[in-house]
Amino acid sequence: MLNYNPLHCYPSSEELPDSDETPVDNELQDLIPGLLKAILALIWAERWDWFFGVDMGIYYDPKKPAIVPDGFLSLGVERFIDEILRLSYVLWEENKLPTMVLEVVSQTYRGEYSTKKEFYAELEILYYVVYNPQRRRKPPLEVYKLVNGEYALLPGNPVWLPEVGLGIGHERGTYQGITREWLYWYNQEGKRFFTPEERITDAEQRFSEAEQRRQEAENRAQLLAERLKALGVDPDSLG
Repeated sequence: MLNYNPLHCYPSSEELPDSDETPVDNELQDLIPGLLKAILALIWAERWDWFFGVDMGIYYDPKKPAIVPDGFLSLGVERFIDEILRLSYVLWEENKLPTMVLEVVSQTYRGEYSTKKEFYAELEILYYVVYNPQRRRKPPLEVYKLVNGEYALLPGNPVWLPEVGLGIGHERGTYQGITREWLYWYNQEGKRFFTPEERITDAEQRFSEAEQRRQEAENRAQLLAERLKALGVDPDSLG
């Protein structure tokens, strides 16, 4: 009897377009998810069961074009496939839905609060995150969780995501020399994780402080040796 697997007829990631040739609207749609990915690469450096896509196509149906969120996080998948890396995220190959999808709203609304939100709910994405940096009267960051097939808005900033084991929130900071409001990852106590730049600065500061303490200790030792010599005591004889 012939064994037939319909998945064998589906196109692979190598055969599917890896770009819809539609550029992002502005730098923030690239920088914001890029920063989240860079932080994850630091705090989850020893983990290999996650993937964060930036402006990458998600194929959910072989007969339909990919959806391209600004960013998405998948858990329980291989972090790297091979040296070529992922061309796109193909659900019938990954066998895992993204746990979280991020949309950064540009000047032109593209259904982030309506059609996209409804679509991601139908696709059963657990968390839908919308960041609108231009909002003034409403919170710029909205985090939704799928509850009984519908998205429920979660309060707070940051918002804890138990299935991810991280919180996501917004505050002012500096990234790539740009000081403004950014999205960050947080621990359960609400403490923000450092960016790559902040880690370097922190390491340099710690090194500088250690060098300063070492120099102060050497100065104290030299001063003590000079006082002992003034009293006619050889400091080396005390060892």
